[in-house]
Amino acid sequence: MTDSASTSRLGLLGTPTDEPLTAAAGAAAAAEDLVGLARDSSVPGGAEAHAALSKIDMHHHFCAPEWREWAARHGLVKPEKLPPWSRLDTEASIGFMDRAGITTAVLKPMLPARYRSSAQLREAINITLQSMLEVASSHPGRFSFYVPLFLDDPDASSWAVRRGLGQLGAVGVNVTANYGGVYLGDPAYDRVFHELNDHCAVVDTHPHNLPDGAPGAVTVPGIPNFMCDFLLDTTRAAVNMIVHRTLDRFPDISVILPHAGGFVPYIAGRLEALGRFCDPPLEPAAVGDHLRRFYYDTAGPMAGAATLLDHVPADHILFGTDWPAAPADTVTKLALPALESDPAFSADQLRGIYHGNALRLIPQLASV
Repeated sequence: MTDSASTSRLGLLGTPTDEPLTAAAGAAAAAEDLVGLARDSSVPGGAEAHAALSKIDMHHHFCAPEWREWAARHGLVKPEKLPPWSRLDTEASIGFMDRAGITTAVLKPMLPARYRSSAQLREAINITLQSMLEVASSHPGRFSFYVPLFLDDPDASSWAVRRGLGQLGAVGVNVTANYGGVYLGDPAYDRVFHELNDHCAVVDTHPHNLPDGAPGAVTVPGIPNFMCDFLLDTTRAAVNMIVHRTLDRFPDISVILPHAGGFVPYIAGRLEALGRFCDPPLEPAAVGDHLRRFYYDTAGPMAGAATLLDHVPADHILFGTDWPAAPADTVTKLALPALESDPAFSADQLRGIYHGNALRLIPQLASV
């Protein structure tokens, strides 16, 4: 496992461990500013504007403090290279949730490091799982969590599925769009996907930097990779899953695409027209079928919803914030107002997006 290109270079969020994480807007902000903003009840667009409808946040990042201490002690990470938002605590998270009208958040774990062995990776995953379980247990009704998987280590992933889904009550798994350039949908991951299918698992995905880039380097100078490359990373994963008919071969899993599916809704016609040039060839009908079966979260801010709704049923759209990678003011002042005022959504559809769709997808969330 540690000899594979992806495990040596990539963490759970696909992060080259030699570079400071910069996932989502504002990751370079000072930790003190983020903490203050997270706890500042005067943030415009706070509880007064957004608490009317309870929300389930399906895209809520989490870096376990126990993992940070363990990884630093073993020389796996330099704490100063982790993003400032990775040090925000549960109090800050709950403060943000209360002001944004979020009842429950599903934690997306991050634990980026160069693990030296499969056994060490399992220890890192177990520390993170135990931390998330403690957070959820200490705040009934407020948190649930995903199991972090490293698909380039199938043995550790199989163990994590059994541990997290089978024993600890996780509501799904979190995977990255690619591992060392091998994207979701590739047959290399079939073994783990068979197990996930047996569990009828929710498979939450997340992008990061595109493969083969130099650690610490942006693809286009002056443009943060999260601005464009993340969306392309998700798009590549989604298209590869469509080409390899992932949802047909594993019909009992549910796949969530973040950030409204990246560029996928905007290239649907292109996929239908030119999919015959893929290998294996992609039938036009398979494009629309998969787009309707994927789930999509609203973490962003996302673009206007009209194009998305041209291809996706509204009951497959889930609320997500990307907090704390996305600062609180980005969520409350930009993303939420844009979502609430989007003319493509009816009031009933918004209620579904905020909580009803998540409860149908994961009924377990009603009793966390």
